Amino acid sequence: MCGIVGYTGKESVTDQLLNSLELLEYRGYDSAGIATLNGETGKAKLRKCAGRVKDLRKLCKKDKKVSTCGIGHTRWATHGGVSDTNAHPHRNGDVLLVHNGIVENYEELKDHFMLHKELKSQTDTEVVAAVLNRFYHGNPHEAIRETVKYLRGTFALVIMFSDQPDVIYAIRNVSPIVAAYNENGTMLASDVVALGSSAKKYMVVPEYVIMELHKTEIKLFHLDGKPCEAEYIDIDWDTTRSGKGSYPFYMEKEIMEQPDALKATMESRIVDGKIDLSADGVPDEVLKDCERICVVACGTAMHAGLVAQSLVQSKLKMHMSVEYASEFMYADPVIDDKTLVLAISQSGETIDTLEALKYARKQGAKSIAVINVKGSSIARESDYVMYTAAGPEIAVASTKAYTTQLITLFLLIGRMAKVRGLLDEAAEKGYLENLVQAPDKMQEVLDQRQDIHKIARQMLDAKDAFMIGRGLDYSILLEGALKLKEVSYIHTEAYASGELKHGTIALITENTPVVATVTQTKLKDKELSNIREVQSRGASVVLMVKDGFELADAEYADVFTLPAMADEFMVFPASAALQLLAYYVSMDKGLDVDKPRNLAKVVTVE
Repeated sequence: MCGIVGYTGKESVTDQLLNSLELLEYRGYDSAGIATLNGETGKAKLRKCAGRVKDLRKLCKKDKKVSTCGIGHTRWATHGGVSDTNAHPHRNGDVLLVHNGIVENYEELKDHFMLHKELKSQTDTEVVAAVLNRFYHGNPHEAIRETVKYLRGTFALVIMFSDQPDVIYAIRNVSPIVAAYNENGTMLASDVVALGSSAKKYMVVPEYVIMELHKTEIKLFHLDGKPCEAEYIDIDWDTTRSGKGSYPFYMEKEIMEQPDALKATMESRIVDGKIDLSADGVPDEVLKDCERICVVACGTAMHAGLVAQSLVQSKLKMHMSVEYASEFMYADPVIDDKTLVLAISQSGETIDTLEALKYARKQGAKSIAVINVKGSSIARESDYVMYTAAGPEIAVASTKAYTTQLITLFLLIGRMAKVRGLLDEAAEKGYLENLVQAPDKMQEVLDQRQDIHKIARQMLDAKDAFMIGRGLDYSILLEGALKLKEVSYIHTEAYASGELKHGTIALITENTPVVATVTQTKLKDKELSNIREVQSRGASVVLMVKDGFELADAEYADVFTLPAMADEFMVFPASAALQLLAYYVSMDKGLDVDKPRNLAKVVTVE
């Protein structure tokens, strides 16, 4: 959600901050701002506005770029509306502050410290700045230590004090902060992507540790003042993303990158023709001894869990639940030491998933995280981690993160089946032969993307659309419907097609767009029968069908043939087709495909 950056070093800070904030635009935001501090004069300068980073650039255009220390922020409104005043940074006395997270007791703090008359904004952040300033008497550590004692909620605080030239301070609880250094200075950010191309290693700032960012070094201190050591992590993918290349939007670029991302995710986990998770450190005993599996995830990651659920039930004959992470703790879940919890998140910072994971571990459950970002909060909280190899995903609508999650889950479930004696060597070989075909089958769909573009043009005027399928097809379509609604703003719902006659078919009227997938052999005839039911009510049906399936005589608005795989693996080509459909509808409507309204890439507040 909100993005934080900070820099102190040899270079002019304004351009450093603006460039880094642009790298965080994918997270979603409604306003932006920077604060710079001149080390020679002690003069602080704030520039902030509602709108985009490009609007902030215009505000800064005529400024003399002499300062070499500063902090910046992109805000996603939680407390108070979208306005210049509510944008970060906030200043109170000697304190300049940016903040991610939510301080739940900020109204109590206003009363306790009698702040009402001096506050200008509606934000919890300005309250924190004011409390900090009350405690600040020349000792930053003392002020920070006393302030955080009063804060309830999650926070990443990045602070400059006007009389502490060239030093940036930070402390966090849950909300992430990472930091790095190079020959030109030191940087911090809420996301490793914002560190740019020059950093080779980064650290994740531990919770309730005060970080000092100096021009040539980074220092960490416990709250009692004792120094602590940093643990650095290699940056093993290009944080600069090398731009969109020849593509008009990141979403298309990332859809097209999926075959390579899938291959990279599988690479170290298939050894001598067998599934091998030793590089992930996942012991066979954990996979063998669990009696039930529970997925905690949100949005697209939860949809990956639903696909895995179908596979677990068919391959492992085990009970598996897939839970909304946001509801998990409040639903009295049945979790014990025989439960294996899978926490799935692209960023590894999804707050709902993190809190659900913590709860499950307190109940004694073992956990495996499926994550794309090393050192992230969920990765550190889990017993074991399986990293995907999606690389940076910039478009808000997830594509390659989703399919690399899927292939990671397929590998995990395949290994579980093997160690539990449910796959012999011949069956494992067949399973892998299908799985390694997934990148090439997706590429076949991507090579035919202009055919899907033609289909998309027929949906541009739709206000409502439906997607129908049964079994695994329904699981696939839940994600397809989410993609279409979030980037095109067409109200789209996926339904298990057997349920249509129990009420939903009342919504089908003349020319209503209906996307149907038919990829499961045992359900084909029933699915085609359900399609005829909506056609008889006037629906305009787009059919995505597995190659080789015979179709009954019927008229369809369009038919797209998906390259054939074994039924349970059809999720890969079908997902690519549905992603492209959503992308082209959004693009042809003239929308900002990469930054849908009201959405954030990383959800770090509950």
